[in-house]
Amino acid sequence: MKKLLTIALLALIATGASAQEETKEKDNKPVFTTIKELPITSIKDQNRSGTCWDYSTLSYFESEILKKTGKTYNLCESFVANKTYMDRAIQVVRLHGDCQFAQGGSAYDVLYVLQNYGICPIDAMPFPGSLQGDSLFNFNEFFSLLEPYVNAIARNKASKISQQWKVGMQGILDAYLGKCPESFTYEGKTYTPKTFAQSLGLDWNDYVSITSYTHHPFYTAFPVEVQDNWRNPLSYNLPMDEMMRIIDNAIAEGYTVAWGGDVSEDGFTRQGLAYAIDTKAAESLQGSDMARWLKLSPSKRRDILTELGCTVPEITPTQERRQERYDNWELTDDHGMLIYGIAKDQNGKEYYMVKNSWGESGDYKGIWYMTKAFIADNTMDFLVNKNAIPKDIRKKLGL
Repeated sequence: MKKLLTIALLALIATGASAQEETKEKDNKPVFTTIKELPITSIKDQNRSGTCWDYSTLSYFESEILKKTGKTYNLCESFVANKTYMDRAIQVVRLHGDCQFAQGGSAYDVLYVLQNYGICPIDAMPFPGSLQGDSLFNFNEFFSLLEPYVNAIARNKASKISQQWKVGMQGILDAYLGKCPESFTYEGKTYTPKTFAQSLGLDWNDYVSITSYTHHPFYTAFPVEVQDNWRNPLSYNLPMDEMMRIIDNAIAEGYTVAWGGDVSEDGFTRQGLAYAIDTKAAESLQGSDMARWLKLSPSKRRDILTELGCTVPEITPTQERRQERYDNWELTDDHGMLIYGIAKDQNGKEYYMVKNSWGESGDYKGIWYMTKAFIADNTMDFLVNKNAIPKDIRKKLGL
């Protein structure tokens, strides 16, 4: 009987502790009020592919078209991927393999395709994944063929190679992504990819890339030194505060932003939130020290951060911190998303509303709420319409 009472008491304590944690989590879950929200097109799902750069930037241009013309388009990610992977393979072969061939890319890759090859609507090519009997992209088999193929050509010991490798490469691309159409019909009219791109009503010269680092002078442009920036487009380099002013001004003026940055931090959750967590302060709130915190499993740390919710302490981003994290490989360019609005939580903290490309996942059905501190701390670069940049900054950049 005594043993049973002890077990019952322990169960009661555990239940009470669990209920207390659930109450804290519920109390600290952010409740959002929208400050400004711009129109966006539907949520997409890149699934098992490293094509966030493709999805996020096409989504950006869909929003640009929506702003300028009021028309809604669903542009084709497969077309952009097909053209981009061939171009990237050509560069790798030219450099004898002394650069990376990979699934990733940059927002500029999409802009380059639109400018040089055009685009088509999604219905003009096989739906992503359908050629493999899947409902979405799955690049596991695709790239297990493509990467060794490109590397075999690039590192060939022959003194001369033929150009037949491009025929084989195009065959693999077409087999998994679909063949890019030479012409197609859309809403009763016949287009080529180039004439379709021209019909969208955008001026491709309006788009510029923005970044913020101290290893290059401010108010100059340089190619951000990351592997997926393989075309080496230039980004305008600004102080962090001015970089952030551009995002705020863009949203205020009705422009979305094609954002690229780091989502590998603990503060970026799969539930649809992102905080620039001050880990030391979070440890203190939990009565922990650094040694104990580091011994916790990743899932336990996530549980603690989830319990803290919108009360989680955040760091204050600085120019020096951004540079240090970039130089020591902590700040990477591992994801692309679309910033399209601003909201605040019940404590008045402001967040950017961000469209992801992981389907309707998370608590907000494919939308992430990312604090301004997180964006300032984790931005690698972003693509924006130059007309969205404040006039004083445009003057400094000569735009």
